[in-house]
Amino acid sequence: MNTKIKCLLLDDELPGLTYLKMLCEQIADLEVVKAFNNPATFLKEMPDLNFDLCIMDIEMPEMNGLQVANLLNGKPIIFTTAYKEYAAEAYDIDAVDYVRKPIKMERLQQAISKAKSRLDSKKEEKEFIQLNTDKGKALIFFNQLCYIKVSEIDSRDKILQLLDGTIITLKNISFDKLLQVLPQNNFVRINKKEIIALKTVQVFSFDEIITNLQLSSGNNLKLTLSETYRNDFIAKVKL
Repeated sequence: MNTKIKCLLLDDELPGLTYLKMLCEQIADLEVVKAFNNPATFLKEMPDLNFDLCIMDIEMPEMNGLQVANLLNGKPIIFTTAYKEYAAEAYDIDAVDYVRKPIKMERLQQAISKAKSRLDSKKEEKEFIQLNTDKGKALIFFNQLCYIKVSEIDSRDKILQLLDGTIITLKNISFDKLLQVLPQNNFVRINKKEIIALKTVQVFSFDEIITNLQLSSGNNLKLTLSETYRNDFIAKVKL
């Protein structure tokens, strides 16, 4: 089950914004966090919103989309506009794509696929993440992380195991949030309570995974592969 791309929408024309939102809500990989019809309101609320991508119009009164884009701190942007003369400027600021109005579903899906590829590549390039633990902030290096499970004491917390056997308790973080920051091709959720690094998989069957992680008894850790997450697991082990 892949994590959805969280996006913000911005278009000063309400009919166009409503239509764009309707299209976006039909794309399985996309989650619309909020839609705005005013650039000033967008910029005011943006710092408090969790999003990966912005889809915005270029031609707007007071502040156009190109000016707004320069204030997004590198977040991926898909521009939508009825005016072709902005295309060169859009690519100058490294926009993911430039979609002409009237927007067609197939063309929008193509742009979203480009955004997903860019977001995935950025995750792969990063070597670590900073997370809150019961002992303070910690740097977790992806190549050392092998297993994550829900804490038995408090389900809001998650228990990490590193390759050297170190156990770390993450405070108040969801699996959805973790999957957003972990390299997608290297980690996978296998049931409601566990995420594993694919490099820990030794043998798997229809409903069970035997890992190369050893228990204190000397036996290898066995985990349940649930039906909900099976297709995503199979897809990733075939990459």
